[in-house]
Amino acid sequence: MTDDTARRRPRRDRARVVLRARARQGWTRVRSSFVPLLQASLAAGVAFAIARYGLGHPYPFFAPVSAFVALGFSPDRQVRRVAELAIGVAVGVALGDVVVHVIGSGWWQVSVVLLVAALAGRFIDRGALLTTQAGVQAIVIIGLPASMITDGAVGRWMDALVGGAVALLVATLGTTDPRPRTREAAREAMRALAALLGTLAEALRTDTRADAEEALLQGRAAEPEFAEWRSSAQGAREAARVSPGWMRHVDELTALQGAAAQADHAMRNARVLARRAASVLGEGRDLVMLADVVRELADATQELAVALGTGSSMQRARTDLNGIAARMDPFRLAPGDWQAQSLVLLLRSLVVDLLETAGVAADDARAALVEF
Repeated sequence: MTDDTARRRPRRDRARVVLRARARQGWTRVRSSFVPLLQASLAAGVAFAIARYGLGHPYPFFAPVSAFVALGFSPDRQVRRVAELAIGVAVGVALGDVVVHVIGSGWWQVSVVLLVAALAGRFIDRGALLTTQAGVQAIVIIGLPASMITDGAVGRWMDALVGGAVALLVATLGTTDPRPRTREAAREAMRALAALLGTLAEALRTDTRADAEEALLQGRAAEPEFAEWRSSAQGAREAARVSPGWMRHVDELTALQGAAAQADHAMRNARVLARRAASVLGEGRDLVMLADVVRELADATQELAVALGTGSSMQRARTDLNGIAARMDPFRLAPGDWQAQSLVLLLRSLVVDLLETAGVAADDARAALVEF
């Protein structure tokens, strides 16, 4: 093998790991957003039809715009957020029409209408979304060509109201259980962590630095999955708090939000562990005992992924993690090798994070570690 080939192989391996992770994350986003996007698209079409055939407006541009902008593509729709966006569009359209008909359009009119619309948005509500949409839609009105000004000021404002009303109806009637998407995000994130630990266990077993480096790449590539879990948990919890039908699930969603934060700490510690392993492997060390423990930790993490993903009991995962914590003695797992013992010390922090992810109190998680 030539030197150029040897250098190209690590680059190809890195690209393979990253592309595989990105493809998995992309399909996860597509699956979670398909239904909300379908609803928003249908709502835009319905709003267009109502404005065109019901109100007789030949070019109801703002009806579908208002509906789609207000609904967006998030599965965790909040009625308040949808209302903010819908009102913002309507306010912006109304003020933009007033400015166009009173003082015309031009560069300084854009500044005037943006200022007035934004101030009106701030007066109506504290939400940033309302203010932003009011300003944006006012600018759109100013910038529209004369050929688009066919329905009159009241007509375009009515179109915006129609779109907002359709969006609010969909948001109110189309609200679904906010837990499944958050659970799915949790499962995918924990599966990524389990995969990292599985690769790292193999690296320790074979004393292969390249496998440890691949584990580190897997951890870096999984960052979007953990970000998705945090975002989903926060959005679902906020949606449940204002939805009478799902308010009873607030406690579970709060727990999932807390677990997301702890799991993020666990992934960071796992990356630190993989980075440290890459620096000490390849020198003929016998780390089979440590590899076995890491393999067991990967299995426990996979059990935790299943429990979080299905909303089932995490007791089995807690039991396994407690058993691993009781064996985290660096002098027993890596006798006489201070560099390998440093890996065990890093592993102890990771086990504590995973116990906390499984719902164990911080003090109890630390107490589960064996003293040495």
